[in-house]
Amino acid sequence: MRLTNYSDFALRSLIYLAVKPKPDEFVNIVDIANSYRISKSHLTKIIHQLGRLGYVETVRGKNGGIRLAMHPTKINIGQLIRHTENDFALVQCFEQLQQTQHNSAIIPTVNFSTKSTEYCAIAPACMLKPALAEAAQAFISVLDKYTLADFLLNKDDLLELFN
Repeated sequence: MRLTNYSDFALRSLIYLAVKPKPDEFVNIVDIANSYRISKSHLTKIIHQLGRLGYVETVRGKNGGIRLAMHPTKINIGQLIRHTENDFALVQCFEQLQQTQHNSAIIPTVNFSTKSTEYCAIAPACMLKPALAEAAQAFISVLDKYTLADFLLNKDDLLELFN
């Protein structure tokens, strides 16, 4: 499975915010964009969503910026990816993914009830789709085991790279 740039930039933005020396200080979005050499306008959309989801706190104005809204141990990576990825389909024949509740976590599932052969003649009898759906769920399940804090064990090295 391949994550979109959107999810990648969201993860990297959270890492940036988590490694800064003074966690309570606000960071300018331009600083993050420059550090990663990514588009400020694209990053602004991502940060806006992260703010709506409660991952970051955003303040407008001269002394504004962004900072983490919660401790890195509280940011589950699997949950973040569920929020930032809009499609877990591994192959073209997957129908639109549905979100189901499972132990208070949202797990991506695929609707297999379709008999549509729009993309593939064998779709109604295909045994590959369930295996790929299981693989996508396994991918997310692995990410559920990690928090943002797990990616900060080399915090000093990361901070040096940002400077």
